[in-house]
Amino acid sequence: MTEAAGTLNILHVMRAPVGGLFRHVLDLARGQIARGHRVGLIADASTGGAQAEATLADLTPALALGLSRVAMSRHVGPSDITACRHVAQRAAATRAAVVHGHGAKGGAYARLARADAIRVYTPHGGSLHYDWRSPTGFLYLVSERAMMERTDLFLFESAYGRKAFRARIGAPGERARVVHNGVTESEFAPIVPAASASDIVFVGELRVLKGVDVLIAAIAMLRRDGAQITATMVGDGPDRAAFETAARDLPPSSAPAISFVGARPARAAFALGRLMVVPSRAESLPYIVLEAGAAGVPLITTRVGGIPEIYGPDAGDLVAPGDAGALARAIGAAICNPSARADLATRLQTRIHEHFSVDVMTEAVLAAYGKTLANKASANKTFANKAPAPRNG
Repeated sequence: MTEAAGTLNILHVMRAPVGGLFRHVLDLARGQIARGHRVGLIADASTGGAQAEATLADLTPALALGLSRVAMSRHVGPSDITACRHVAQRAAATRAAVVHGHGAKGGAYARLARADAIRVYTPHGGSLHYDWRSPTGFLYLVSERAMMERTDLFLFESAYGRKAFRARIGAPGERARVVHNGVTESEFAPIVPAASASDIVFVGELRVLKGVDVLIAAIAMLRRDGAQITATMVGDGPDRAAFETAARDLPPSSAPAISFVGARPARAAFALGRLMVVPSRAESLPYIVLEAGAAGVPLITTRVGGIPEIYGPDAGDLVAPGDAGALARAIGAAICNPSARADLATRLQTRIHEHFSVDVMTEAVLAAYGKTLANKASANKTFANKAPAPRNG
């Protein structure tokens, strides 16, 4: 049996073990382990917090190639040299057939490290959120372009991600595959709103990119029109203080319009509202939409990134990003006509069940690994056959 068809040694590299990227790596690692492959992880030593520590501790016994943590700075810095060396050493020590980098930093380390493995890259948005016109964006995007030739396989979570990469960085050609994120069967269990649930719930990182300011502005419009809308903001982030200040300036009423409750597990958070709103300005293929949709949670979200791919024929229901007026109208319509929103939730749940599963994702990634390994073996054999015979002295 060839290595491409048999058990693989797979090393996943990421920076911060948080958010959708972390979830994707965990799901993929578990799926690969369940199929008999030997898996290892490398992650930043200082990020993730107690929840990530507990999750990684639970997974570690199943990691045949082990878990290691090494300093990885968010931006370019001296620690990058140490991290690249660490990835190369781990790849050699584990005899990895696949080194799979996730996100801008994980992808850079996986591709810069000297290794005999195929080098796989999943951007997860990452550098694609930067602009060529900013100094930081210029540095990241130039680096992405330079590393294209060191990449054996590009895996994009959405067709949108592949298109954005092609437009901003370059065309990876036949090395590119689209493999959608997936959810597990247990996530289709229904969510029952709590008795104290607010009208709206937001779940995610509290920063401008996620459109929280747009949601607050939409709530302000509805309240000025007399609708006593309430919302619960679940999560934390760099712009939380600014959002809390904006929420305090909403039209007064007998009760606060918006409550900030900090981070909670996603399914527990879904029960804190009767309508979930994801007002993002930019996304790749967000797990929070897949998770809420799988659970049948009524949902309003924006027409960004790969979200239209999740919605399919119902993509026309999505809201333009950054448009507080359009968001307010969509929220008002959903509250006035809950049956229509429930019907959409049911259709979305069915679509996610059919097209966005962890099993489908895992099998597609492994198939892409296998084809890339086979292509590399064939190319190496061809090169060896064409090499000139040694000359006798």
